[in-house]
Amino acid sequence: MKAVIVEDELIAAQNLQRVIGQVAADIQVIAVLQSVEESVEWFSLNPAPDLVFMDIHLADGSSFGIFEKIQIISPVIFTTAYDEYALKAFEVNSIDYLLKPINVRNFERAITKYRNLVQDSNTNTDAISNLLATFNKEKNAYKSHFLIPYKDKLIPLAIDRIACFYVENKMAKIITTDDEIFYMDSPLEEFVRATRPFGVFSG
Repeated sequence: MKAVIVEDELIAAQNLQRVIGQVAADIQVIAVLQSVEESVEWFSLNPAPDLVFMDIHLADGSSFGIFEKIQIISPVIFTTAYDEYALKAFEVNSIDYLLKPINVRNFERAITKYRNLVQDSNTNTDAISNLLATFNKEKNAYKSHFLIPYKDKLIPLAIDRIACFYVENKMAKIITTDDEIFYMDSPLEEFVRATRPFGVFSG
């Protein structure tokens, strides 16, 4: 897991890295950014990290200015010595708000929250993928042609030629788009199931 720290105080950045190493060894800090300008440039040129730890007061202004200049899609854990920005923090990508000095217990809570969000997101993605796979499997099972008895032989009839069909004298009567008429002794339900994706209606 890759993370970026946005922090202009060297000691605070080092303390945060120490806590990360202690609590979440799988998090790799790939950059430490010290200003709004540097952050805007970095996020503009690099792939989004998995997580961002962001101080609010930076050397050249508020870190909220970063969100005004570029789009940050990574979840953000704000780290600050002030609590009056908590509500504003949650207007952007914030998933938690840690007050300095950061202690291990609060950091663990924030990381657990992040991991739960990621797990829920992956679960939803898997569910959608399974649903699409099921849909595609069912769609591929639909017929594109029927074999229609005509005189003394069977002829193929493309589904997209069917204008409508209905039951007449317990037989399925098919009318094509060019006004040909065919009869089949198959149940009407078979036509409904097989022609569903083509928008054919029964009458």
